[in-house]
Amino acid sequence: MARYKVTFKKSVTKDLRVISKSDIKKILDEINALSENPKGGGCIRLSGKECYRVRQGLYRIIYEIKDDVMVIKVAHRSQVCKSNWGSMSGKYSVNELRELKE
Repeated sequence: MARYKVTFKKSVTKDLRVISKSDIKKILDEINALSENPKGGGCIRLSGKECYRVRQGLYRIIYEIKDDVMVIKVAHRSQVCKSNWGSMSGKYSVNELRELKE
């Protein structure tokens, strides 16, 4: 199976700042799994947008699939539906995001 490149919208770094390090590790592991199969287990397509959602504990990862996987938003489940994710400009790779967090 083809491996997808995973990038992050720049605002995802702000989303991750308020999340504990143990939860961030689990979230990044789930995002890494999206590179193998972005429409895999637990993936739900969001109505009205060309985006998908996957759960990781109390958090939701919102992403879109085009030529690669773009993570748009990571938020607590109570906040994710209230958000407007804006434009898709500005990207980070998985490694760049990990370096920013450390």
